[in-house]
Amino acid sequence: MLSTTEEKLIKAVEFIKTKTDFVPEIAITLGSGLGELASHIENAVSVSYSEIPEFPVSTVSGHKGRLVFGYLFEKKIVALEGRLHYYEGYSMQEVVMPLRLCRMLGAKTLILSNAAGGLNLDFNVGDLMVIEDHISLFVPSPLIGKNIDSFGVRFPDMSEVYSKELIEKLNLAAEKTKIPFKRGVYVQVGGPHYESPAEIKMLRTFADAVGMSTACEAVAAKHAGMEIVGISLITDVPGKEEEILTHEKVTKVASEASEKFIALIKEFVKII
Repeated sequence: MLSTTEEKLIKAVEFIKTKTDFVPEIAITLGSGLGELASHIENAVSVSYSEIPEFPVSTVSGHKGRLVFGYLFEKKIVALEGRLHYYEGYSMQEVVMPLRLCRMLGAKTLILSNAAGGLNLDFNVGDLMVIEDHISLFVPSPLIGKNIDSFGVRFPDMSEVYSKELIEKLNLAAEKTKIPFKRGVYVQVGGPHYESPAEIKMLRTFADAVGMSTACEAVAAKHAGMEIVGISLITDVPGKEEEILTHEKVTKVASEASEKFIALIKEFVKII
């Protein structure tokens, strides 16, 4: 018997196929302020989450909430222009539905991006950080509930969520574009409030960047057999700045840094 989540995903796949027969190879999740990459996709066909029957929709400002199918350097891409978040009131199973949908449509490689707070005091606003590992803190696993056997096993291994091979290819892309990046551990918290000074102090002891997404998506994608690479854009570094943090500031910083992010991702897509 199919689970409710699995039934919804099957219906979503059937609906998408009425719009396009495109079979993506690579999925890219675009975080806050980084959606400009979608405009670089050629021969694009877009489908809004709101069009898909029984599918959750993005409610956060700056997240368009749609799938964009097309090509980057002849690679078949599906970009998730806007993501879903646990703090929007969705279950964690709903949060990862767009990723699982991409896998069911054919994508085997996943590029995750996000806007994140810098915990490492060696980081600066505008830095890019490749995610070497993550910690999921105070949020439930997206794998809770009936296992979807068609994706993966009940107890999946998470010893290498982020592909070392893809990280090295990203490093090659960084060298070619002369766009440096940091490396570190990303921690996901629930949100939507930003962290208190005491929470920042605690998080600094074991992570380099913090945000409200990504780790849960990586877990679901790894469960489904995808190869994953993750990149955080550092939009603030608590302790280095006195300015009060707002979503508008995060989006503004991300938008200002989007040019180098896009250049790096385009070169990376060429290589893979």
